[in-house]
Amino acid sequence: MNLQNRPVPKDQKSAVVLLSGGLDSATVLAMARQAGYQVHAISFRYGQRHTVELDRALQQAKLQCLNQHLVVDIDLAQFGGSALTSCSIAVPKHNCDAEIGNSIPVTYVPARNTVFLSLALAYAETIAAHDIFIGVNALDYSGYPDCRPEYIEAFERMANLATKIGVEGGLIKIHTPLISLTKAEIIARGLELGVDYSATSSCYDPDPVTGQPCGRCDACLLRQRGFQQNAMSDPCLATVRK
Repeated sequence: MNLQNRPVPKDQKSAVVLLSGGLDSATVLAMARQAGYQVHAISFRYGQRHTVELDRALQQAKLQCLNQHLVVDIDLAQFGGSALTSCSIAVPKHNCDAEIGNSIPVTYVPARNTVFLSLALAYAETIAAHDIFIGVNALDYSGYPDCRPEYIEAFERMANLATKIGVEGGLIKIHTPLISLTKAEIIARGLELGVDYSATSSCYDPDPVTGQPCGRCDACLLRQRGFQQNAMSDPCLATVRK
């Protein structure tokens, strides 16, 4: 379902939305649009193994009728240190979500959100936008330290100290509308807004040719549980499960 464009008022506020192509970021994109912002989306080709997410980001930008969408190239794979940027580190797989541990997993990419938010901040200041949206979540997530509320609060303080906008009195706000929602609640909200979740990819280890999700990594299992709690199947996993 396409989310229809509305006429853009001359005084409409602009916002930068981090768009990975996953379930959470697609929902945040729809929420920012529903809140009346003129959205400037930014995605990153950062050396990730699961590049299908960039295809899904492009799909979401089209489905949600965006006119402004940047894909920025950086190479965190030069550092490695994560199963998402190094093929020598295996992505953990489980038979069910109950097997997901509480420690920070090897799919954590060192400082990724700090790098992403810094570039989004530079983009926002360039276009005189005071609002940045990111789909971090502190409930149904894999334990990443850069998804916590205290991290976002600290980054927002830094952003207002380190920018011309902040120094001149125009506050920058980091919006995290999903941070206290379960995956089921996120999906329910997105469905209300018409998000097409079949055009998203959350998998950490998708098939390199078809892009089909593995169905067993942390991201797949948490996502699947969220759809099950909404009494439906994950539209991306439906073609994988027998």
